Amino acid sequence: MDLESNYEIGPTAEFIQSNKFTRVALQFPDELLKDAVRVVSALRAKLRTLRESNAEQNDDAPEVGLFVMADTAYGSCCVDEVGASHVDADAVVHYGHTCLSPTTTLPAFFVFGKTPISVPDCVKNLSHYALPNGRRVLVLFGLDYAHSIENIREKFAEVCGAESKPEVQYANVICSVMNPSKGRKVSNEVQGTSGSLTDNNSFGTVSANTYSIGGLVWKLPEGHKMDDYLLFWIGSNNSAFANIVLTYNGCEIVRYDALECSMVTDLSQQRKILKRRYYLMEKAKDANIVGILVGTLGVAGYLNMIHQMKVLITGAGKKVYTLVMGRPNPAKLANFPECDIFIYVSCAQTALLDSKEYLAPVITPFEAMLAFYRGCQWTGEYVMEFRDLINSSPVESRNFSEEARFSFLQGGYVEDFDPQGNGTEEDKEGALALANATEKVLQLRDNPNSVVKGTAKSGAEFLATRSYQGLDIHYDGSLPEPYFIGRSGRAAGYEDEKNGHEKS
Repeated sequence: MDLESNYEIGPTAEFIQSNKFTRVALQFPDELLKDAVRVVSALRAKLRTLRESNAEQNDDAPEVGLFVMADTAYGSCCVDEVGASHVDADAVVHYGHTCLSPTTTLPAFFVFGKTPISVPDCVKNLSHYALPNGRRVLVLFGLDYAHSIENIREKFAEVCGAESKPEVQYANVICSVMNPSKGRKVSNEVQGTSGSLTDNNSFGTVSANTYSIGGLVWKLPEGHKMDDYLLFWIGSNNSAFANIVLTYNGCEIVRYDALECSMVTDLSQQRKILKRRYYLMEKAKDANIVGILVGTLGVAGYLNMIHQMKVLITGAGKKVYTLVMGRPNPAKLANFPECDIFIYVSCAQTALLDSKEYLAPVITPFEAMLAFYRGCQWTGEYVMEFRDLINSSPVESRNFSEEARFSFLQGGYVEDFDPQGNGTEEDKEGALALANATEKVLQLRDNPNSVVKGTAKSGAEFLATRSYQGLDIHYDGSLPEPYFIGRSGRAAGYEDEKNGHEKS
């Protein structure tokens, strides 16, 4: 597939020219950076052609500045608004895989790419699942296969014929243009429709029968549920597919690998992730000091989510610190050994970190809500998108219990709150205090030594207990030591070495 078509040079130039942008940032992921120079050259030529064709109407139209962005601070699937602001960009053109998370300030144009696919082979495999038993099938896909979905739909209709009408639903792309300054109204040039993004989606549901996840949106008929459908995924085993598997873990899912032209039905490895995440949730309950990792500075609503997490953690009787460090890795997080757990606030497709190599586990905001809400039970439903959780369960309205809870990892009861520092004067007086004390004694009478103190510590307290606290600096008022002149010259031969050779 040629450069002009794969990188949508024409539509990109039209987007820039029609909106009169003068400084545009071109964001490339690492795997596409090799084409950046050719894309910029082709885009400059196309913009020059459009400018010459409209020269009579726009005589004073300025030259468009194009800036290539690489090595983004966070996930490459999100629009890097921070990097774009460094060059005063008016808009961002995002190339390659994307999560289509809403931007905060800058308009964005998305070029998904066009990965080749064998449409006849894909239709053949789709027919194998949809036709024999007449089961309901929902076709989902990676955004780089959006260009072929209409062709697949038409070919599948030809295979079915006029008599057979299987229940097959197809997802659509939400948008290819995003403009937050206009109420996030977006135009879907891929499917030829228009739509809008909202920040109040709950558990991947836009409305009663309309669902949205990973840049895709679809609507089910009245009375139908997601669990009634087999999910037919077209694409690779990437973060977008993992998002689908975890969010709709109650559905049967198969994957068509377009690169290998084969079906993948064994998803046992992906489903094992849920067991691992449940273990991390239990471990988070025993944490005393929690670090919030800021995994994005551009996705709309991230500040609200951070604030909600702070209130949640503080209300649970734990100490919280907010950390901004770009892409996290084991070496970076090892600098904060006082943190027992980290909460990663990022887009849905970068939220899951394989924390086996980390000193402390890294969990998602959804897992934090299950861990720190006392009495909250996990039903198996999983939410990856943090914007679906904002104000879904207001933490201010929760009454955090001060009773000891049972820890599965420690094998005993744990008190998260300091009984001497919490509680009102009324609770300490009269019959109410006696009733509370009696109830706790009755709960723990069989094993009085099973209660583990879980009073939250701070970073300063953790530092005080460490055997090594850094270099000792004594401020005794004495004058500083005199300085000495060091060696000068190059490593190949310092001046004192040369003098030594000459004397010898």
